[in-house]
Amino acid sequence: MKTILIVIDVLSGISLIVCVLMLSPKGEGLGGIGGQAKLFNTQRDLESNLQRVTTFFAIIFFVVAGILGVCY
Repeated sequence: MKTILIVIDVLSGISLIVCVLMLSPKGEGLGGIGGQAKLFNTQRDLESNLQRVTTFFAIIFFVVAGILGVCY
């Protein structure tokens, strides 16, 4: 049982890292000063789905890490 939880935790952690790196930054930084900011976001559905997947993997990661921390 412990091995299965560790494997789930590692896979969800790697998936969480990949999902966070795929998210686009919310701020425009210095690009907004020179007029380089995006006016229209055409990928709203993709971003919202990716954010849901990221939240799912984060919940799985923290729940399994909590179970491992308490029980083992």
